[in-house]
Amino acid sequence: MSTTAPRTFPQKYGGYALLGFLCLYFLLPLWWLLVASTKDNAALFGGSGGALWFDDSFSLIDNLVGISTYENGVYWRWLANSFFYALVGGLGATVVSVLAGYGFSKFAFRGKGIYLSAVLGAVMVPATALTIPIFVIFSNAGLTNTVWAVILPSFLSPFGVYLMYVFAQDALPDELLDAARIDGAGEIRVIWSVVLPLLKPAIVTVLLLSVVHTWNNFFLPFIMLTDSKLLPVTVGLNQWQAQATTASGVFQPWSYIVTGALVSVVPLIIAFLSLQRYWKGGISMGSLK
Repeated sequence: MSTTAPRTFPQKYGGYALLGFLCLYFLLPLWWLLVASTKDNAALFGGSGGALWFDDSFSLIDNLVGISTYENGVYWRWLANSFFYALVGGLGATVVSVLAGYGFSKFAFRGKGIYLSAVLGAVMVPATALTIPIFVIFSNAGLTNTVWAVILPSFLSPFGVYLMYVFAQDALPDELLDAARIDGAGEIRVIWSVVLPLLKPAIVTVLLLSVVHTWNNFFLPFIMLTDSKLLPVTVGLNQWQAQATTASGVFQPWSYIVTGALVSVVPLIIAFLSLQRYWKGGISMGSLK
C-alpha cells in the first residue's frame, strides 16, 4: 500500500508555472522583434498597436525591400560575411576541438595535466579580455582588416576542447580502439571510422556552439575590421544604429535595423531546429558485447 502523501497545489503546478515564466521571459524579446519588424519608423515610436502588438499598417515587405536597397544593399553582404565567418570558424573550431579532446582523453604524454589545466583555465577567461592582445598580435602580423582576423581566433574554443575531452572519455571504449588497431587500422582510419561516428553528438554540439559564437561575435570584428564590405551583420547593424542615433533631419533607418536583426536570427533558429535530433548521447552503449 502506498504511503506517499498527495502533492499540494504549489508542488504539483509550481514547476509548470516556473517553466511557463522562463519560456515567456526568453520568447518575449523574440516576439517584440517579430512585431517591430512589421512596422515603419512612425509606428515603431508611436503606433496604435503598442510595443508588443502589430500596427494597423504592415510594413515587413517594405522593410525587407528597404534593407536590400539601403546603402546599395550592403546588408546582404554583411549577412554573407557572417555566414562565411561562422561556417569556416565553426568548422575549424570543431576540427581542433575533436582532435585535441580525443588526444587528451586517449593518449598519455608529458605535460598532459598541465596542458589540460591550461585549457580549463582558458574556459574561465572571457573572450573580450583576450581581444586586445589578439589585436596587437594580428596588427604586428599585418592581418588586421582581413577575413583572417576574424576566422583564425575563432578556431580556438577551450570549452569545445573540454567538452570533447569529457565526452570522448565515456563514448570511446579503449577496447574498441584497440580492436581497430589490432585489425590493422592506422590512426587516421581509427579516427575516421571509429572515433568520429561515436562522437557525432558532441561534434554537432561543438559545431553549433562554435557557429553561434562566431555569428554573434561583435567586439572582435568591431576592432579588427574597418572595411565596411568585410563587416559581419552584428557590426554592420551597429553601424546603422550609430547613424540613426546621430542623424538629425535625415532618414533614420530604425525599421531597417530591427528587420535586419530579425533576418539575422533566422539562420540560427533553423540551425538549432535542424541539428537538435543529433543531440543524443550514449550511442556507444552496446557497441561492445
